[in-house]
Amino acid sequence: MIDPDGYRPNVGIVLMHPDGRVFWARRVRRDGWQFPQGGMNTDETPLEAMYRELREETGLLPGHVSVLGATPGWLRYRLPQRAVRRNERLVCIGQKQVWFLLQFTGRESDLRLDASDKPEFDHWRWVDFWYPLEHVVTFKRGVYVSALRHLAPFARQVAGVQAVPHLQFPARHAPRRSPRPRARAGQGAGAVREAAGAAEGADGCRSRQEIDNHSRLWRNGGRTRP
Repeated sequence: MIDPDGYRPNVGIVLMHPDGRVFWARRVRRDGWQFPQGGMNTDETPLEAMYRELREETGLLPGHVSVLGATPGWLRYRLPQRAVRRNERLVCIGQKQVWFLLQFTGRESDLRLDASDKPEFDHWRWVDFWYPLEHVVTFKRGVYVSALRHLAPFARQVAGVQAVPHLQFPARHAPRRSPRPRARAGQGAGAVREAAGAAEGADGCRSRQEIDNHSRLWRNGGRTRP
């Protein structure tokens, strides 16, 4: 599923230990490390997609986690040119993501990287909350900054300010807004306003109650903005 601007809807997962460290995993047969993430199916809400990806990539079930918060709008990143497959009918130029912060409530033995036929990761560890900003692949760094910055207040409520300190972001890590989408042929002004609202919707965070309420709206057909 790719939107008219070439972005694939996606969910990202920050799985946090109660002590404030976060789950950091290495991709299979690659040197890159990242948070769990994955594309949404057309019949899924972001919350449903998150639980599916959580099970597929970490082996965890809803009973192993507690949802603490989520980013309120799409956070976008563009793929490097070498990763864009231009010979396909629908060209995907990047991902637009909703990010969830989950508190891990299970046992470490519940974590399984081989829960699916095609594992995404082959190794994992707990790292400090802000550690991923310096170690994720460059083209995802801006989204990671925005996601962690927005989710940090929820993390502090559980782990405290010592585990999740307030961070002054260097200019090179300053979060960037997604560019305002432009109308394409056949799109009206309403479609542009809706797309712009999604691009600019990362000014706050959603609580668990807001996430549940939004999932009901999404399921009933209100799919414009997560």
